[in-house]
Amino acid sequence: MLFKHKNEPQNKLQVDLGDLENEREHLKSHLEQHLKVTVFENKNKLTVDSEKVTLSDLHHIVKKFIYHKALSNTHWISLEGSTVKINRFQGHDKKKDKNKKESQHQSLTQSWGL
Repeated sequence: MLFKHKNEPQNKLQVDLGDLENEREHLKSHLEQHLKVTVFENKNKLTVDSEKVTLSDLHHIVKKFIYHKALSNTHWISLEGSTVKINRFQGHDKKKDKNKKESQHQSLTQSWGL
């Protein structure tokens, strides 16, 4: 316990972000706003004091965040011990370009029936 931070909670609940690293700050502010507690950042996780928040409350708020950001089509939430984990659905990759069918346009003479 030599290198432990003083302000970091001893009994802690964690949120594992998975592949949502770019949403770290948004989720942190969302948790602080709705739970009214201090949220600490660890490598790939956010940590909350378990004496002030229950695991079910944390799970509920993270789920609301996922739905609010419209990520529920690509991500789901699971509980693993004292960690709320955000997972990506298997086989769901981001589509970069949608394939659009080229419509068959008629020429001016064809549209007028000439």
